[in-house]
Amino acid sequence: MKILGIEHIAIATEDLQRAALFWREVLGIEHRAGEEVESEGVLTNIFDTGKGKVELLSELGEGSPITKFLDKRGPGIHHICLEVDNIKEAICELKNVDVELINDTSKIGAEGHRIVFIHPRSTGGVLVELAEKPGSDET
Repeated sequence: MKILGIEHIAIATEDLQRAALFWREVLGIEHRAGEEVESEGVLTNIFDTGKGKVELLSELGEGSPITKFLDKRGPGIHHICLEVDNIKEAICELKNVDVELINDTSKIGAEGHRIVFIHPRSTGGVLVELAEKPGSDET
């Protein structure tokens, strides 16, 4: 698999609008998008630094993984996302070396990216997301 760079760092927050003020007003980072990602149970607010993004996450309804995260750990870094050139190949490579994935196949996440999460047990304690941008190799 080829890692193309850090796609984003995701931060769980209890108040999406309040957290956005820091990134937009204090740091002056361009707001790129906001999105409901029903498949992941999250609301996003995405800020683009030009060399990677900050993705603020809040819960979308009951049972959201963000609710569970906030209840257990409070606001803070939820995961890092690395961009890959081909998500399907990445999944196969990881499975071949017994890396534990949260889901066995990719799905569509924010901004239309094909995504898969690697369980923190396989990464030294950090939730890692891999993402292939739309228009990359079709998987």
